[in-house]
Amino acid sequence: MEFTIKTGSPAKLKTGLLVLGAFADGRLPALSAAADGAAEGRLAALIKRGDLDEKAGATLLVHDLPGLHAERVLLVSLGKHDEFGDKAFRDALAAAAKAISTGAAKDAVVALADVELPGRDAAWRLQQATRILADGAYRFDALKSDKKAKKDRGAKKLSLLVSCELGAELDTAALQGHAIAAGMALAKDLGNLPGNLCTPTHLAETAEALGKQYKFDVEVLDRDDMEKVGMGSFLSVARGSHQPPKFIVMQYKGGKAKARPIVLVGKGITFDTGGISLKPAAEMDEMKFDMCGAASVLGTFKAIAQMGLPINVVGLVPTTENMPGGGATKPGDVVTSMSGQTIEVLNTDAEGRLILCDALTYAERFKPECVIDIATLTGACVVALGKIPSGLLANDDELAAEILRRGTESGDRAWQLPLWDEYQELLKSNFADMGNIGGRYAGTITAACFLSRFAKTYKWAHLDIAGTAWVSGDAKGATGRPVPLLSSFLIGRARAHAA
Repeated sequence: MEFTIKTGSPAKLKTGLLVLGAFADGRLPALSAAADGAAEGRLAALIKRGDLDEKAGATLLVHDLPGLHAERVLLVSLGKHDEFGDKAFRDALAAAAKAISTGAAKDAVVALADVELPGRDAAWRLQQATRILADGAYRFDALKSDKKAKKDRGAKKLSLLVSCELGAELDTAALQGHAIAAGMALAKDLGNLPGNLCTPTHLAETAEALGKQYKFDVEVLDRDDMEKVGMGSFLSVARGSHQPPKFIVMQYKGGKAKARPIVLVGKGITFDTGGISLKPAAEMDEMKFDMCGAASVLGTFKAIAQMGLPINVVGLVPTTENMPGGGATKPGDVVTSMSGQTIEVLNTDAEGRLILCDALTYAERFKPECVIDIATLTGACVVALGKIPSGLLANDDELAAEILRRGTESGDRAWQLPLWDEYQELLKSNFADMGNIGGRYAGTITAACFLSRFAKTYKWAHLDIAGTAWVSGDAKGATGRPVPLLSSFLIGRARAHAA
């Protein structure tokens, strides 16, 4: 989809669809009021008689309004004026995105980014609008034989209408929003591919293609390379699969040469059967999404590269399948991690932490400013938090607070859980330095406690995205989260470095 930013009168715009906002009490933002004036109060009359539901995101499509050059006007509810905030703003944009992507108009002009929002400037609104509208155009039909009907629907050109003067700050905001949406689209594509196509090799090839396109360094370690550096924990998970494991190292060097990088580590289990501790058959197809941590790192790299962000970032992606087989690791086996610590594998379905721990040890060589790992790690996180926020645990409170703040800013929220020493006791093993599970209770916390033992030399945070990386049911598919959160975090760090 093509994006442009426009200024001017909404009444004079020739477009297939003009999207305007309206509050439940009939108040109209400036651009909506200007259009309503040209239409002799028709929009206000429709709202007054109750044609537009007051819930934020409700829509009303009106054709051929007199006084306007637009073929159609989509009126989007902003909810109650006194309650208008970030959520209502995003709900309105998401509703507009859906209508644009499924409607008959071939081009659209959206005036929602111009609606004033307490505590948010024009650049923030424009970045959010660009990202949400671009993301709304996403479709995954690469594996369907009949694509023409769907491709013919939805706008091909989209303009954002603003009343303020255009400048470098707004151009940057729009670029950021579009880049983040592109990163989300890549993360969704990878997540939505089935496990027979999205293999560890495919993830490695995707990383290499990104590196070639955006001029950043990519190295892929194979099984022999991993054995040489002692990644015994990671390789124990790969033993049951015929697909060769890969360890992907990406280095984006947009900052100063000597500036310490931020390291992102993404769990890349391209299919998780549970191994010998086999999962139930119901909904096991969704275990193709167990590589969404890896997908989010790749998506974030695409976003920051498109933005040209002045920051140094390293991406580490340990990737393999977790399969049963004659060579597979068994419950009770003891493996030695890259750090030298030994692990009793009590449950082979707690495999994500076994590949992440070696990646966290590998991260030490980059002398990182901080490390964030992203993983669809525990079902316990979904039980605790549902599918709204990602779970956050960290060994540094300031880092955790920064991630929470960026999550709120981006709308890709997280919620912090405790990482207290008392929980470490649950990982005791009679036969090794630790077990890979901590029993029935506090599963998300004990998983993070396990990882924390490999992240003692740097500031570290863990994002458990088991509840947020994909949705089930009729809308089944990857969400692209937490690419917005990670991108917002890196944009903030880049600004801080520049300051």
